[in-house]
Amino acid sequence: MSVVRHVRPSSAPWYQRVGRALRRDRWLFLIMLLPTVYYLMFCYYPMYGIVLAFKDFHPKLGIVGSTWVGFRYIGMIFQDKYFWRVFGNTISLNLLNLIISFPAPIILALLLNEVGSKTYKKTVQTITYLPHFLSAVVIVGMINDMFNSTGMVNTILSALGAPKVAFLTAAKWFRPLYIGSNIWTNIGWDSIIFLAALAGLDMELYEAARIDGAGRWKQTLHVTLPGILPTIVIMLILAMGRIMNVSFQKIWLMMNGGNQQVADVISTYVYQRGIVKSDFSYATGVNLFQSLISLLFVSVTNAVSRRATETSLW
Repeated sequence: MSVVRHVRPSSAPWYQRVGRALRRDRWLFLIMLLPTVYYLMFCYYPMYGIVLAFKDFHPKLGIVGSTWVGFRYIGMIFQDKYFWRVFGNTISLNLLNLIISFPAPIILALLLNEVGSKTYKKTVQTITYLPHFLSAVVIVGMINDMFNSTGMVNTILSALGAPKVAFLTAAKWFRPLYIGSNIWTNIGWDSIIFLAALAGLDMELYEAARIDGAGRWKQTLHVTLPGILPTIVIMLILAMGRIMNVSFQKIWLMMNGGNQQVADVISTYVYQRGIVKSDFSYATGVNLFQSLISLLFVSVTNAVSRRATETSLW
């Protein structure tokens, strides 16, 4: 016969309980201190600047002293024709990038999962995830060296008798270069989480599938993909939350007079209006609008995922 013991809650004051917890887990709190300070300083404290979108900001008056104008600058967004052009560029570029780039690490993880040689598998992993650590400046420099008029690609085209192509200045080539370099940069790094999900699958499911006569392709369709589907869904929801965010450094370095009509996105527009033209309030309003659209995308994707797959972030 089991005896149930009822433990009384501590009657000590809250500050004594907190003090005991700090002494008991001091090393854990010490480890947590640095990332906590980082997020407070660089993620939460800057949120105070959102009020610029609702004020007629003047540097001499400061944020507090500037005049409150309500939704004036938010309303200006809907009347700004150039904003809607960069809005369309941002959406189209990110949707294409998501459609083409998102399946790439999944495919790589599935292929590596079929490799029997551990040495070959680790070699491929190392080679594919190393570009992730290159800066945007280095990546754009490599693109310029390879695709300029005297670069490797045009040299090969000339040797084959084909005319040279203006890859860097033609608007139609901007998106292929941007998306292709994104795949090359991130495919190996992004595949790590899918490889981890594959490592957690139950091998008995594969044995049962082989007994039923399933080959490697059918095992992938009916065992592997359903097994990592929750991971794929979560990563897709997170990717939808970044649908309005484009790498400013890479876009800014790749943009020129020839491709600006398709390369100019919200992040570069905010820089030009806010930093170059010192229109801080309007630039903050645009950035706030961008964040709200991203929140809408991730919320809708999360709701659809919850209904369709019963997997969601919340």
